[in-house]
Amino acid sequence: MRKFLGYILSPIAISVFFLFLLIFHPLQWICLKLGGYAAHKRCVDILNFFLVTSVYFAGNTVHFKNEQNLPVGRPIIFMANHQSLFDIPPMIFFLWKYHAKFVSKVELAKGIPSISFNLRHGGGANIDRKDPRGSIMELSKFGTRMKDNNWGAMIFPEGTRSKDGHVKTFQSAGIATLLKKCPNALLVPVAITDSWKLIQYGMYPLNTFTPMTWEVLEPIEPSTGTVDELVKLAEDRIRAKVEKLQA
Repeated sequence: MRKFLGYILSPIAISVFFLFLLIFHPLQWICLKLGGYAAHKRCVDILNFFLVTSVYFAGNTVHFKNEQNLPVGRPIIFMANHQSLFDIPPMIFFLWKYHAKFVSKVELAKGIPSISFNLRHGGGANIDRKDPRGSIMELSKFGTRMKDNNWGAMIFPEGTRSKDGHVKTFQSAGIATLLKKCPNALLVPVAITDSWKLIQYGMYPLNTFTPMTWEVLEPIEPSTGTVDELVKLAEDRIRAKVEKLQA
């Protein structure tokens, strides 16, 4: 039944999603040119609020839970499991105060209204997986920007999306590079549950009436272990939370 409803509701939700992208593309340009970083960031935050609301047109819901007292004005590396393209808007909107920028594939920095513009001008890192050396340099520059501006980073250490919701093994190389340049960055795991179900039939039809959850877990101080140990701890916490919610 949900798949059947997806054929009816998906055109509405997808149209609304892309309409917001088209509307905010020129708005981002105007904000950046006239108001600089602060105005552009505010525009991106508002855009992602509307992107979050777009899934409600297909009956889906977003629950973002953050009971952690995270510091403002300190670099933070948010590490999350990756289930769908929709993982990103709730994290940008609900974690807006931490100025978190995404580590993303360089391919996404071209051709997508609003999204590509933000990736090019928002201050994050766009890495080319075919160029490991260049990727390390890009992450190093991003780590320096994090340190200088007290920005946050959002990274998916699995590397690729999970198609069934099961948490994959986390890779620590990217986080190690960021910590080398920004050693005081707080590590914060974020558990994402059931966003994979939104696209379990592909991009069309979208699934319908699916509750999706994002939960910020207990932060990890970078001085409490090696990078590999810290990343493994974050992975274990995320896996335990996801498995508990999916049980």
